[in-house]
Amino acid sequence: MYRVIIPILLFLFVEIYSFQAVKTIARSKWILAAYLVVSVSFLLYLIYYFLSHDRGQGQDRVFQWTMGFFLLMYLPKIILTVVLLFEDIFRLGQGVITHFVQSNSGESFLPGRRKFVSQVALGLAAIPFTSLLYGMTKGKYNFKVMKQTLFFPDLPDDFDGTTITHISDIHSGSFDDAEKIQYAIDLINEQQSDLVLFTGDIVNTHAKEMLPWIDIFKKIHNPVLGKYSVLGNHDYGEYYQWNSQGAKDQNFQAIKELHKKIDFKLLLNENVAIKRGAGEIKLVGVENWGMHFKKAGDLAKASEGIQQKDFKILMSHDPSHWEHEVKTHSNNYHLTLSGHTHGFQFGIEIPGWIKWSPVQYMYKQWAGLYENAGRYVYVNRGFGFHAYPGRVGIMPEITVIELKKGENVA
Repeated sequence: MYRVIIPILLFLFVEIYSFQAVKTIARSKWILAAYLVVSVSFLLYLIYYFLSHDRGQGQDRVFQWTMGFFLLMYLPKIILTVVLLFEDIFRLGQGVITHFVQSNSGESFLPGRRKFVSQVALGLAAIPFTSLLYGMTKGKYNFKVMKQTLFFPDLPDDFDGTTITHISDIHSGSFDDAEKIQYAIDLINEQQSDLVLFTGDIVNTHAKEMLPWIDIFKKIHNPVLGKYSVLGNHDYGEYYQWNSQGAKDQNFQAIKELHKKIDFKLLLNENVAIKRGAGEIKLVGVENWGMHFKKAGDLAKASEGIQQKDFKILMSHDPSHWEHEVKTHSNNYHLTLSGHTHGFQFGIEIPGWIKWSPVQYMYKQWAGLYENAGRYVYVNRGFGFHAYPGRVGIMPEITVIELKKGENVA
C-alpha cells in the first residue's frame, strides 16, 4: 500500500510546487488551464500505463517513450520544487522574524512569493527540459567517431599501425530512423579499419528486433582482419517473462544467429588467432560477465591454448569484468574492449575540462580509456540507446583504435 501512496503524495507535492511557479509568472487563465490539462493528462496516462502495461514485455518502444516523457515532464518540475522549497524555508524564517521580532510591523506572517525566484526556477528547469528534448530528437543519433592511439612495446611488428573499429550496444529494438542508422554505418566504413569488433547487446530482448536492420548492418565493410563479436547482458533474454524455458532458449539461439546474418564471427568463450604477415595476435571473446548482471563469461575457457607472452585483445561486454578479474590477471591481457554503461546516456563531457555522469558512481570504468600497469580497457559509450530514448551530453560512439609498437609517450 505504501508503495502506491508515497509516490502519489510525492507527485502531488511536486505538482503543487511547480504550479505555484507557473502561477507566479503567468497571469493568464488560459495558460494556467493549459498547464493543468497537460499535467493532469500525462499523470492519468502514467497511471493507465503502469496499471495496464505487461512488465514482462521488457523495455519495448512504448516503455522507452513513456520513460522519456516522464523525465521530460518531471525532472524540470523537481527542479522547480527544490528552488521554491528553499524559498519557502527562507519565507518561513522571515515570517518568524517579522512576527516575533517586528510584531508591530503590520506585515503578514508569511511574505508573498517573489516573482524573481519563480523566474529563476523556471529558467533552471528549462535547462533539463531542452536538453532532454534535444536528446530525444537529435542527440540519440548524433554519432561521434572517437580516435585513440595506443603503444605497446611487445606488439608484433606486422601489427604496427593496425586499426580497430569498435562498436558496442546496438540495441536495435530502440531504433526508429533507418536513414540515421545508415549514416552511422557509413561512418564505420569511412574509417577503413583493419578489424571491426562489436562488444554485445545486439537487441533489447527479442531477436526479431534486429530483423529490420540486418540489411543495413550487413553493409559494414569486410576488413582484412575480419569482424568479430561477443554477447552482452541484454542478449540472454533475462529481462522478460517468457512463457517457457524453451521459448527463451529459442530466442537466445536466434540472437546468436543474428551475428552470422550480419557477417560477424561470434566468439563464445573462445579465442582466435589473427595473423598479419609473420605476426600473430590473439583475439579473446568472453560471454557476458558483470558484477551486477549475468556471469556467463569464462575467461579461463576463452583463453585455452593462449600463452602469457602472446599479444592479446579481450572482448568483454561489461567493464566491471576488467576491474575485478582482468586488469591484474597473470595472463596479461593487453587491451580489453567493453561497452555496457552507455555513459548513462546522460552527462557532461568537455575534453580536458570535465567528464561526469551518474554512472561513474556504479562503474569505475564507464567511458573512454583506462590503464593499469600497462594494460588498457576502452569502454565504448554505445551505438544505440535504451530505457531513455535519447542522449544528453554522452553521444553514441564509433571508436577507432590504432595499435602502435613502442613505449607509451604519455
